Amino acid sequence: MKKRFWLLGAFMLISLLLAACNEEEGTTVTTSADPAEQESDKPYVAIVSKGFQHQFWQAVKQGAEQAADEFDVEITFEGPESESQVDKQIEMLQAALDKKPDALGFAALDSQASVNLLEKAKSEGIPVIAFDSGVESDIPLATASTDNIAASALAAEKMAELIGGEGKIALVVHDQTSITGISRRDGFVNFIEENYPNIEIVDIQYGGGDHLKSTDLAKAIMQAHPDLKGIFGANEGSAIGVINAVKEMNKVGEITVVGFDSGKQQIDAIKDGVMAGAITQNPVGIGYETVKAAVAAINGESVEKQIDTGFYWYDKENIDSEEIRSAIYE
Repeated sequence: MKKRFWLLGAFMLISLLLAACNEEEGTTVTTSADPAEQESDKPYVAIVSKGFQHQFWQAVKQGAEQAADEFDVEITFEGPESESQVDKQIEMLQAALDKKPDALGFAALDSQASVNLLEKAKSEGIPVIAFDSGVESDIPLATASTDNIAASALAAEKMAELIGGEGKIALVVHDQTSITGISRRDGFVNFIEENYPNIEIVDIQYGGGDHLKSTDLAKAIMQAHPDLKGIFGANEGSAIGVINAVKEMNKVGEITVVGFDSGKQQIDAIKDGVMAGAITQNPVGIGYETVKAAVAAINGESVEKQIDTGFYWYDKENIDSEEIRSAIYE
């Protein structure tokens, strides 16, 4: 009998430990209790982002929470562990719709993969607000995002100036399936091709926004092109990967690094002289405007189709200015 109780106790302990581990490893992060499991008169906005591993998404979440408090709504905010997990994001989108939210905020990893579920949202009368990255559909009532083409064109202009208007450069981009990946790549490439005939883009690689993969890609590019003068990293993970590669290859001062986004590692790299500068978005503003637009849609009010949340170039010269400090998110 004692042995039976001992085995039962051990089984219960293992079950509790496994439950705790599963909770820690989950990718869903909510800012309130599940609205489907609580009684509340507040409208509920479900927000599904591209990921949660970068400081950028933490800042977007912060802005969404500010708007939720201001407009007195409940929100959940979740995203996959990696920005390469399109299937996982689709599962999260399905789960969000199953909760019957009053509105949906969505940043698509793949601009086409989610269209069927967005059609479902429309058929159920759930207004959709896209943020950061749009989808190839007219279903979203609005998109709160950076003008990524203009922003990456500014990054290209700064790169060209920094390398003296000539030489070989390359790009490490997060993906070629999302609107942000495509727009940042094309905005950068088109600006160089139209304005700097003496600059050659020798390679474009896609690292899924993962800094380790982006490091390996950037190192391979430098090895293949020993006379390379610059690399553009098109999002936080891509830029961190390029920074790490330049350090590991002992190319600091030889390779001009221009990035996008403004997490702590990029800020430190600019202050240390490893990265020349980068584009910062307004992630808090993106989250705030997403929830604000969702609330307007719930109330039957009109919303702007394109909500431009702005961007800035920052480098060692202006990084401590009030304007830039309010937009970066270390």
